[in-house]
Amino acid sequence: MKRIDKAIVAAMVALGIALIWVVSGTLETPVIIPGDKAPRFSVVTDRGTTITPAQFGGKLLVVNFWATWCGGCIEEITSRDAFQRAFASRGVVVVGISMDANEKLYRRFLQEYPLSFATARDPSWNISATYGTFQLPETYFIDRSGKVVEKIIASQNFMDPAFLAHVEKML
Repeated sequence: MKRIDKAIVAAMVALGIALIWVVSGTLETPVIIPGDKAPRFSVVTDRGTTITPAQFGGKLLVVNFWATWCGGCIEEITSRDAFQRAFASRGVVVVGISMDANEKLYRRFLQEYPLSFATARDPSWNISATYGTFQLPETYFIDRSGKVVEKIIASQNFMDPAFLAHVEKML
């Protein structure tokens, strides 16, 4: 092999390694944990209201990622609804973001189980991806400064006395 051919091959290998290194850094999914700033998002609720985390300065925002096909999500939904009603007057806002791809099944579920908290669909999982959510249900408590103060991965009884005492400390 000629000297120039070896130089070209070496340059191509170096460029390939550099490309792999750059691309691999962009493929990492962010995982938001308590202490992190909550990622920005904008979603239009089923009631037609646009919601962004920035709108809730002065309140505790509870963002719950769920789906109608998720057993744990359905298990916790009534306690989450009761939680919203119990804490709404104290400045707590619950937003349920559904990952349901099938809008018809999602709408049917909401007709069967009317909820007091705001709901919206994110069938492409765009919002949940910014949080690093890959398991449902997953809930984030975002404080007045926009910082995540609690993250729950799994079904939660939102009306459990110990949990309510924990939430009281966040207010």
